[in-house]
Amino acid sequence: MAMTPAGTARVSPGSRSADLADFFAPQRTSSTALPAPEPFLRNLTVGVLEVFAGVREVDQLARWLTEDAYRRLVTRANLAARARSARGVAARRPVHAILSVHESSPADGIVEAVVVVRGPARTRALAVRLEGMDRRWRATSLALL
Repeated sequence: MAMTPAGTARVSPGSRSADLADFFAPQRTSSTALPAPEPFLRNLTVGVLEVFAGVREVDQLARWLTEDAYRRLVTRANLAARARSARGVAARRPVHAILSVHESSPADGIVEAVVVVRGPARTRALAVRLEGMDRRWRATSLALL
């Protein structure tokens, strides 16, 4: 029979792995410990538009996105690439102007924003939800309208 040192308790292997998973999982970060979200929103918007235009790889945005948002962006980028291929249109760098950035914070460490962008053919909006994780912003949801 194994003895435990005084002042320590036995930990079952199942509960220890749960503790480790919580420790190494992305950690929520308060808004006060994060930089201003607007520059991040502007850069993310330009990156997303370039991915859809086919001049940027989706992998370059992976560090800014959660896994679910990344997978959805990959799917949408593949659809855009197939549409360009079917029309016989080559990938070109888009010329867009960011008109405005509207932000709201429904909770600490969360920002929901809409970035309005004017392009050569039409004006579009990118709706983004940012969450503070591991002391930086990460996009958890993207919708190009």
